[in-house]
Amino acid sequence: MPIAVAFAGWERSSGLRCSNAAAARPTTRNRTLRRLNQPLIIVLSGPGGVGKGVLASALVAGDPQLWLSRSWTTRARRPGEAETAYVFVDEAAFNQRVAGGGFVEWAEIAGHLYGTPWPDAPEGSDVLLEIDVQGAVQVRNRHPDALCIFVEAPSAAEQESRLRGRGDSEVHIAERLALSAAERSLARELDAVRVVNDKLDEAVAEIASIIEDARRGPPEGDGGEGG
Repeated sequence: MPIAVAFAGWERSSGLRCSNAAAARPTTRNRTLRRLNQPLIIVLSGPGGVGKGVLASALVAGDPQLWLSRSWTTRARRPGEAETAYVFVDEAAFNQRVAGGGFVEWAEIAGHLYGTPWPDAPEGSDVLLEIDVQGAVQVRNRHPDALCIFVEAPSAAEQESRLRGRGDSEVHIAERLALSAAERSLARELDAVRVVNDKLDEAVAEIASIIEDARRGPPEGDGGEGG
């Protein structure tokens, strides 16, 4: 089924903020119904500096069924960062897209805007969204059976080191670290699967296994509801 059909029922809105995160949690029955007529939606989120982008690239490289959505952002490209990492735009262009309902989700993170365009994935692909947890809340509210995975660094010190190593300013590093506790709280409300990115290859393998389990669905005879 084309991805556009799978997303057709999502309500478009101008940046629903992070509220009612627990109102739309996945159930076994939801996942069973999803596999009958829709692709799998995987949301990879986490605080800044935990390695979401590297993990997403590795997952797509190792799984031809995964299609990675390319997000928009108003922040500047970091030194050494690939031009294809994001669609880098100014605030005027971003806000124009918001006004036109062009994003599945969008949020302001540490003074910059980030948004996920409506997917246009190939037939038969599962969709991987690499976004912040604020965006994950919006996706879950629109699509309750999305698979949410929350990535963390092994420690706050390691997270800070990674932020500094990728060229973030000291002000931005402080902002991202200050946001981390709130992001973890939101992830718990989402019932997101937690993965610690200590060793890259091990984290990639763990997430790939989680995705394969979700594709297979619940064990036969598990309807997810009592009767």
